[in-house]
This record gives sequence, C-alpha cells and structure tokens, in this order.
Amino acid sequence: MTVLRLARSELKRMTGGLLPKLTILALALVPLLYGAVYLYANWDPYGKLNQIDAALVVQDSGAASADGTRLEAGRKVAESLVDGHVFNWKTVASTEEADQGVSNGTYAFALKIPQDFSANLVSPGSFDAANQAMLNVTTNDANNYLLSTIVDKLTTAVHTTVAKEVGEETANQLLTGFGTIHTQMLKASDGAGQLADGVARLHDGTVTLHQGTGELKSGATELYNGEVKLRDGATSLSTGAGQLSSGLTQLKDKTAALPADAQQLADGAAQVAAGNAALNAQVQAIPGQLAAAEQAAQQAAAQAQRSRVVASTAHLVAAGVLSQEQADRVVADVDATAAPPAASAAASASAAKLQAAAAQIQKLTDGSAAVSAGASQLAGAAPALSGAVAKASAGSDQLAAGSAALAAGQQNAVDGAGKLVQGAQKLDDGAAQLESGAATASDGAGTLATELAQGAGKVPNPDDTQKDSLSKVMADPVAVSNVSQAKAGSYGAGLAPFFLTLALWIGIFMLVQAMRPVTQRALASNAPAWKIAAGGWLPFLAVSAVQASLLTLVVDVGLGLDPAHPVLMWFLMLAAAMAFSAIIQGVVALLGSPGKLVVLILLVLQLVSSGGTFPWQTTPEPLHVVHQILPMGYVVSGMRHLIYGADLAIILPTMLGLVGYTLLGLAMSTVAVRKNKYWTLKTLKPEIAV
Repeated sequence: MTVLRLARSELKRMTGGLLPKLTILALALVPLLYGAVYLYANWDPYGKLNQIDAALVVQDSGAASADGTRLEAGRKVAESLVDGHVFNWKTVASTEEADQGVSNGTYAFALKIPQDFSANLVSPGSFDAANQAMLNVTTNDANNYLLSTIVDKLTTAVHTTVAKEVGEETANQLLTGFGTIHTQMLKASDGAGQLADGVARLHDGTVTLHQGTGELKSGATELYNGEVKLRDGATSLSTGAGQLSSGLTQLKDKTAALPADAQQLADGAAQVAAGNAALNAQVQAIPGQLAAAEQAAQQAAAQAQRSRVVASTAHLVAAGVLSQEQADRVVADVDATAAPPAASAAASASAAKLQAAAAQIQKLTDGSAAVSAGASQLAGAAPALSGAVAKASAGSDQLAAGSAALAAGQQNAVDGAGKLVQGAQKLDDGAAQLESGAATASDGAGTLATELAQGAGKVPNPDDTQKDSLSKVMADPVAVSNVSQAKAGSYGAGLAPFFLTLALWIGIFMLVQAMRPVTQRALASNAPAWKIAAGGWLPFLAVSAVQASLLTLVVDVGLGLDPAHPVLMWFLMLAAAMAFSAIIQGVVALLGSPGKLVVLILLVLQLVSSGGTFPWQTTPEPLHVVHQILPMGYVVSGMRHLIYGADLAIILPTMLGLVGYTLLGLAMSTVAVRKNKYWTLKTLKPEIAV
C-alpha cells in the first residue's frame, strides 16, 4: 500500500456523497469566512471617518493682532475642519450640549474652541504674559476606544496647522521689527558720533582740572607735614610737663610731713642717744663687779672645803680612827695646800666677751649721739625744703596745663591740615576719575558710534519677498522627509499578513473536526509507519492547499490587496499550509481528542506572540520564547515582506523553517502510528471523543 493510495482512499471516503462534498467545500471556505471577511470589513476604516458624527463648538470672539488686523482663528479652524470632511461635524451651540451628546452617544467626541482662542494666539506678539491657545477635546471610550487615538491625531494636525499659520504671522512681524531696528540704529549711530565729539571736549577740560587739583594736593600735603612736626613738639612738651608736674606733686605729697617726721626723728635720736649713754655706763661697771663677785665666790668655796675637812676629821677622831693630832695635821695640811682662788677658764672667757661688748656699746653710744645731732639739724632744715617743693609743684602744674593747651591747639591744627589733605586728595582722585571717565566715555562714545554703524549693517533688513520666505521657514523650521522602504496601501493591507496566517491555521484546525488524522484501515495494514503517517497527512495538505489558494485569490483579486510579489506570496501560503497541516495532523494523531485542545492552545499562543498587530518585542518576555519557537510569527514576517515589497532575504530561511515544521509534524504522526498499531480497549472505546 503506497502513500498516495492511502491518501486517495481517505479522500474518496470524504467525497463519496453530496453531504461529504459539501462538508469539504465548507471547510475549504472557513479561512475565507475568517480572514477575507474580516479584512473586507476593516479594509479602509480611516476613509469612512466622515460617517462619524462629531460635535463642534466655536466660542472664539477673535482678537486684534499686533499690526491692527482682526484675527478670527477659531472660525478659520472650524471652517477648515468642516471643509476637510474628516468627520461629520455638527455645530453645537454650547459646551454643555456637546458634552451631553458625547455622554449619551449622539456624538463620538466633541471639539471645543474657547472664547480666548484668538487672543491667546496673538499674545506672544505683545510680549505680555503669553498664554497657549487651547483646543478642548471631550472623548468617551465607551463610544469607541480606538476613536480617542484617531481624535488625538486629528487635534495634533489642527495644532500643527494653526501653530504654523500663527508662527508665520509672528515671524513676519518680527522681521518687520528688524527693519525698524536697522533704521533706528543708523540714526543712533549719527547721534553717538555727535556725543563722541562733546565727550572729547569734556575730556580736555578734565585734564586741566586734574593738573590743578594735583598742585593743590601737593601744597596741602606740605602744610600738613609742618603742622605734624609742630604738633609732635607740643605733644612732647606737654608730655614732659605732665611728667614733671606729676613727679613734683608726688614729691610734695611725700614731703608734706617731712618737718614733723624730721622733728620726731631728732627727738627719737636724742632719746636713743640718752638711753645708749645710760646703758653704756651700766655696762662699763659690769666687768669690775663680775671680778669682785668671782673672787668672793672662790673664797667662800675654800672656806666651805676647810669646814668639810674639819668636820670629817672630827668624825674620824670621834670614831677613833684618827687622833686629834692627826686630825690637826690634816687640817693644817689642807690650809697649807689651799692656794688663792683662781678664776675659771669659763669665767675668764665670759669676762673677755663682756669687755668686748662694753666696747661696742661705747661705740653705739657715740654713734647715737652723732645721729641725734644730725637729726636735730635735719629737723631744722625740713620746713624750708617742704615749702620749696610745694612751690615747684604748683609751677609745674601751670606749665603742664599750658603745654597741654598748646598740644591740643596744635592737634586741632593738624586735624584741620589732615582734612585739608584728604579733601585735596579726594578732589584730586575725583578729578582723576573724572578724567579717566571722560577718556573712557570718549572712547566708548566713539566705539558706540562705530559699533552702531556696524551693528546696523548686521541687523536684517529684509524686503517683503524675503520676509514671506523667512517667516514660513521660522514658523515651520523642521520638515520631515519620510522615506518608506515598504508601505501598506491601507489599514486592511496592514492587517492582511496577520489575518491571512491566522485564518489559514483556523481553517486547517477545522479539518480535524471532519477528517481522520490516521485511518483504522491503514493501521491494520502491514505498511510502514511513515507511509501510513504520510498517507494520513496528504488529505490535510490537499484541502489546506485549496484553502490557501482560495484565500490568496479572493484577497488579491476581490479586496485588491495587490501584493508586490503575488506568486511568491502564494508559494509562502502553500508552504504555511503544508507546515500548519503537518503540525495539526501530527498533534491530533499523537494525542487524540485532547490534541485538538493542544492545537487550540497553540493558536492562542501564536495569536498573542506573532506580532500581527503590535511588534512582538512589546509582549511580555515569556511570549518572546513562544514567538521564536512557533511558526506563525515567521509566516507573518514573510508575508509582510512579500506583500509590501521589502527585502526578500528572509523568504528562503522562512521556507526552510516551514519545511522543518512539516518534518516535525510528520515525525509526531509517525510516532502516533507506531503507538496506535497496538489496539487496546481504550482504542476501541475512548474515554472522550471531540
């Protein structure tokens, strides 16, 4: 059993009667119902926006422009909108009515031009507090979500147009002002020249004035130096007189009690001299008295010793130790041996010291007598000395007062001379500054005249033709040169690659509802698994090729898609049908009825990750992986290049990739055949059939 026989057998089964034929025909038309009809309904929605009712409220009261003309910008904007027929504009009297209409769906949106629209447009020309002119738009997403985006584009275009017109007018006025400035600067240059001549004469006068003030400053300086010398001399005199007066005052104060103190000193010295004389008399008698007392003491001691010896011998005689004769001899021996008493060494030394002290006291007595005599003389001279010191102190006080007055007067003279010098210095500095300022003013006036003349030549002075050209450029300085390497002709053409691919997947998915991925008869044969798998896939391929061809033909011819490469587009649709049919047939053959749910899940994943509407890079990161793995994204990209006429370098890799997806689907189908070769109870009676 060959692959073609297996495929032909399944096709005969499906076309064996009228109803199967109608079923195959309906399945072939499924992509048309989804893809072509959707594209037909949305082929050119922007071209039919004039069927949408929009409220237009014009409240602008106009304003006077800088050149005196009347600006009715709000009315012009309204007229341009109505004449443009982009929307079906309905003029509404009040903003409340327009808002109510948007709220209840009477109007899709409302555009309101406020009363101060023109006034705000012309406000920059007066350099007052400029305000932006507002266009108030009220939308309601409950009417349509995408309509808000369309309205944004419209208001942006209106804003650009109005801003350009107003910008041209403002720029024209600005350029006219430049011409006026040019003329006035020429006049100012002539006036600056005359000013320069006058300032030059002023400078000559200030030079003479500065010379005179210099001489005045020199004379004042010499006077000041002389006064300073006089002041210094007077200050020194005052200082010396003050010191003399102070010293004499202190001396007077110190000597005021001198006579009394000198008399007391004389009296005291006389008393001291008298006391010293009395003391000396007593001291001089002491050595003789001391010698007599010592001799008497020695005699008393010898007598006492003899008495003790007599008493002792008497006792010895009484005791019978000695006889009376012996005792008398002893007493006689004692008397014979007793020598005249001699002074002791200590007594002799004391006597010597006493005599020396008596000599010193004698000298003291003589000195105190001399001091007493001198003190008496001093006491006599002290009153005359004290009177002389008092007179000298009074004279020094008068001298100090006079010299202080002289110093104060001279200081005043120095201060006056200093002020004169300062005044002369300020006058000279002022004259110098005046001379410098006059020189600077002279130079500045000359420079001003020159620069004004040069500046007048640099200020633009355009004529009317130049002003018109420049104002247009200034109002719209940036122009966009839009080069489209590949461009869709309409909104429907922009969606075509995505919906054609999506419709093809859905159409093939519908085939598994009526066609068997693998027939039971083929499974019961002895044919190799790959042949059975290929034989089960070929009917899907045949019907999906018809679907792709019909869809391509209707969209190209019926809707006017007009692709840049129609034949290559058809080949890509066939390759996509081949890959999609192999994958869907393989998944359902391998998984059975649950495989249909898997195919549906794959459809949803590709629906959100293929980048059919927004770029696939804007989807969440996990869907990027889905875009790289599943085939629909590659088919959408290839279709765009073929329909819009872009670079064809990606077509061959896309074709090879679709062949790879086809082989993957056949591999899953082959595995399903091997698995289903062995029948089980679940094979005869599955748990679920969809």
